[in-house]
Amino acid sequence: MYNKDYHSEQNPNHNSRPRFSQFTPARDGERRPRQRFSRTEEGGHAERVMPHKNENGEHRTFNNGEHRTFNNGEHRTFNNGEHRPFKPRFQRNDSTYSQKKRFEYQQKYEDPTKPIRLNKYLANAGICSRREADDFILAGVIKVNGETVDNLGAKVLPTDKVMFHDQPVRRERKVYILLNKPKNTVTTTDDPQERNTVLDIVRNACAERIYPVGRLDRNTTGVLLLTNDGDLAAKLTHPKFGKKKIYAATLDRELDETDEQILRAGVTLDGEKIVPDALEFPKEDRKHVGLEIHSGQNRVVRRMFEQVGYRVVQLDRVSFAGLTKKNVSRGKYRFLTPKEVSMLQMGAFE
Repeated sequence: MYNKDYHSEQNPNHNSRPRFSQFTPARDGERRPRQRFSRTEEGGHAERVMPHKNENGEHRTFNNGEHRTFNNGEHRTFNNGEHRPFKPRFQRNDSTYSQKKRFEYQQKYEDPTKPIRLNKYLANAGICSRREADDFILAGVIKVNGETVDNLGAKVLPTDKVMFHDQPVRRERKVYILLNKPKNTVTTTDDPQERNTVLDIVRNACAERIYPVGRLDRNTTGVLLLTNDGDLAAKLTHPKFGKKKIYAATLDRELDETDEQILRAGVTLDGEKIVPDALEFPKEDRKHVGLEIHSGQNRVVRRMFEQVGYRVVQLDRVSFAGLTKKNVSRGKYRFLTPKEVSMLQMGAFE
């Protein structure tokens, strides 16, 4: 039981509110007060030591009059009679997290003594495609070091001065954009039927001329890469490199086990036998099929199921060459990170 009188005698100024740990039971049945670490020998409370106060009880000011110089050359005096504003633990620049953020990628070393074809030089500069560059060369509108060049096999050095319609040609930086393609958009740079294209979605993403890597048909959604890096685009689309693609398909009816075995064994399209690397059922029913393939044929997934009598009502590419649409909403895009670009250039992704 709490002895109020006893405790008041020990410290008359102490609040009489009991503490749960104030007394400790003894062996003889009596309850003795638990010794507090801050009690004095006379039984009173010792004065608390306040490290932030001086001898007179006044609050101290740390770094009073101390000058510090920051990276931007700014000088500050801390706590000189003023309160410091709240300083966040992590310095965050909101512009870094903008949707239109852009990365400056490190370009691979380019040998200044190694010549490259003129049409490739113009295409890398974003002037036009290689095929269109050949037409401009034959038209005589390209000059190299002040001389008109009309030879299709002409080569130039990276240090040469190239003019297009009397305007200097400047090499563009490389841009890599991952788009989560929505339905009812075509993967062409120019559509005669004036339908929505994937370039309409990324029109304001950058000033460089970019184009889609490979194709997805109009009603297929999912991962699509757009870039102006022609060499990388060729590596990702050429059949000999065999980049992995993962699709999620929804069929008009459940896939029969016999037809499943036919697909696993492989079907022939345009004289080529297409064998899926994996075929799974991510949901309980057999209408939803996950398919992993390396083939780059046009409409390959839809045609594979048509071979065994099924129609694909919904098709989504969830992965391409190791890139996924994680954290990218349908119809949105993001720039690849420098690490992702390096992985693609080194061929580290399947």
